[in-house]
Amino acid sequence: MTDVAHAPMSRAASAMQETSWISFDYAVLRAVPHVHLGTFVPVGVIVHARTADFLAMRVLSDRNTLSRCLPDVDTDLLLRYLDAHVAVTMGDASAGPVALDPTSERFHWLTAPRSDILQTSPVHGGICRDPAEALERLYAMHVAREEGPGTRD
Repeated sequence: MTDVAHAPMSRAASAMQETSWISFDYAVLRAVPHVHLGTFVPVGVIVHARTADFLAMRVLSDRNTLSRCLPDVDTDLLLRYLDAHVAVTMGDASAGPVALDPTSERFHWLTAPRSDILQTSPVHGGICRDPAEALERLYAMHVAREEGPGTRD
């Protein structure tokens, strides 16, 4: 089971994505069980397409898969952290003031360097016609294939 969070998209942005290329930025969300070792397991992807007013995140939220991939981590706590990231992405007011910021500011806040259990990869760029489709492709590439046991460096 995965959670997908989308910020609302304007009609103009929706029409624009049907006819032209859209540049986007993305980062892979990683669970880092032992920060001092630097190993991690990819647990989500966040995509931001400023010109399309698009911000979305897809995260791994299956408790059993997370427990298997990250045996040394408190799965309930990790799920709460993932839920908080999804809430900020969606602009959910219950996630605090940062969730009320524009999509660009929320993306930069979510991808800011941290020394916490949830960190992001460096931000990468790309172009696409449909940011939601790009999110699914990136999730399949970086997270779905990692749902096996063990951690990655």
